[in-house]
Amino acid sequence: MLGVVAGLGWLALDSTRYTTYEVHTREPVSGLIVDAPVEFHGVEVGKVARIELKDAASVRILLQIKSDAPVTAATVATITSRGLASKGFTGYVYVSLEDDASAAPVLADADGSRYRQIRTAPSRSVNMDMAISQVNENVQSMTRLLQASLDEKTVTSIKQSLESLQKLTAVMAANSEKMNTIVANAERASKRLEPLLKSGNETALALRTQTLPEAYKALANLDRASSALISNADRATTRLEPLLESSNEAAVTLQTQLLPQAYEAVAKLDRLAASLNGVTSKIEQDPSVLARGSGKRAPGPGETR
Repeated sequence: MLGVVAGLGWLALDSTRYTTYEVHTREPVSGLIVDAPVEFHGVEVGKVARIELKDAASVRILLQIKSDAPVTAATVATITSRGLASKGFTGYVYVSLEDDASAAPVLADADGSRYRQIRTAPSRSVNMDMAISQVNENVQSMTRLLQASLDEKTVTSIKQSLESLQKLTAVMAANSEKMNTIVANAERASKRLEPLLKSGNETALALRTQTLPEAYKALANLDRASSALISNADRATTRLEPLLESSNEAAVTLQTQLLPQAYEAVAKLDRLAASLNGVTSKIEQDPSVLARGSGKRAPGPGETR
């Protein structure tokens, strides 16, 4: 009797230390067993009390969690597998509780259930076999990508590029002495260029400090001279206007009076020259005209006319 009473007392005390919560999930719970640990932010706060199939697509899990654990409406349950495998001595599955930092009122009893419900998140696996499987998938994807990229044409092009690179390396090795000579000549040329650069700098300095100011002065003087010339030309143009008017009047007088008279005199001189030419021709043919005149004369001895 004393043992029975002690057991009942222990059960009553244990029931006050733990609170039962309910979790519903549609994720597969392979590897999760009764008495699997329940952790809150990495600290064990309870265990799995029962696992049962609710319907064809969901699973009901009862969790016994310490009453002082800070489980609120912001708490989310995640079924997590850890270790080298999903289950067995190399790994285990547990329920992880985390707070999603949202509003956190105290959990209320769910409708139609005697236990308070905790929201669930998608299952998470951090075991070695899942990592190896993911690595295997990545390697296969990389292999397919390499096979698609490194076709026969690409491999041939790479080989040709390598052969060309080898030839270029051989040519450079064979001409290394010439390249060294070119570098040495370039160094000597650069040393010879220093005096030229120095003289060029001096010339530029002299041009900037002496030639350019003188050129500016000459341009300024030329500008003033051109301004004076323009003003003098304006004054000369003003003075030339009366002269131009008188020239126009003289041209009109010359055109209307002198030119007709000159044309008439030239015509008379032309007629006079023509008559003189006729007289000269007659005198050349018959010089006696000068003594006898141009009239008819009696025929001489032996002449019929």
